[in-house]
Amino acid sequence: MRGHISAHAVCTAIRDDIVSGALAPGSRLIEEILAARYGVSRVPVREALRTLQSEGFVTTRHHAGACVAEPTEQEAADLLDVRALLEPLGAARAAARRSPAHLKVLRGLVRLGRERARHGNPADLRQLDGWFHETLAQAAGSPSLTALLTQLRRKIEWMYAVELPPRAGESWDEHGAVLDAVARGDAERARALMAAHVERSLPVYRLRLPAKAEVRDPKPPVNTARVRP
Repeated sequence: MRGHISAHAVCTAIRDDIVSGALAPGSRLIEEILAARYGVSRVPVREALRTLQSEGFVTTRHHAGACVAEPTEQEAADLLDVRALLEPLGAARAAARRSPAHLKVLRGLVRLGRERARHGNPADLRQLDGWFHETLAQAAGSPSLTALLTQLRRKIEWMYAVELPPRAGESWDEHGAVLDAVARGDAERARALMAAHVERSLPVYRLRLPAKAEVRDPKPPVNTARVRP
């Protein structure tokens, strides 16, 4: 069954393990070991590593081959600066291009987010926040912008730990205000509200500073259930 699993599915699985820290910065990514880890052949692993290298999650080192990238503090800081530029643009585009389906999903997420903020469930809030921003990016109606915003959020999640803000309720009120502007088609207000929201969220980001990993072969258990076609 290995040949039926796509390089895209393998790429997603490896990226998820990099973002979660299961594959640490600096660790070697050996095709044969990764193929066993995800229950696939080496061909989709090779393609996945090329994609992840183009995204900045993987790098190639002399004598070591493919390794998980080790981003610098400056690279991490740049990501937040780029987010401050792209998220407001995405909100403005969403105000002009959103569909009724997008608005329905966004309203449901804001309603749930406000409820969870009152009851204080950190895991639920982080997940709902991610879904809100991902849906808003999709509502922008630009595959290239959506892809950039999605990749940006993944890399920020990789490089930063996000604490539950003490102002979780206010944060979801800000989401609601952005949604109202998007629903009215007010692109400039949506842009301004999202810019303010991004600025206010900065204190919850804490840079991850992992110890430099030894370059050695990871030997994880084989898990064929991780990747699905």
